[in-house]
Amino acid sequence: MKSSFAVFAVFAVLCLSCLNILAQGKIDLQPSDTVHVILEKNIGSVVELRMESGEKIGGKVEKVGDKLVHLSQLSGAEFYDAAVDLGAISAMIVRVKK
Repeated sequence: MKSSFAVFAVFAVLCLSCLNILAQGKIDLQPSDTVHVILEKNIGSVVELRMESGEKIGGKVEKVGDKLVHLSQLSGAEFYDAAVDLGAISAMIVRVKK
């Protein structure tokens, strides 16, 4: 009986941890924010970027540089990474609710 309770407790903790990881907060927009700043705030999150050309690219934000953002685990191409020009991004979409 004690071992099944311990297994349940570990399972519950793991589930709550996963929910915390999956839940992404709202975008906390400040008056002086730029796409660069918002991307830095979302390192580790999955985002979708809308480009000025109309294309969209989604993936996990790994690193944000001065001119490029590194996305991994691309949507539809999970085994690929991308370096995206910050100047070509017109919008960033983040899932905030499950």
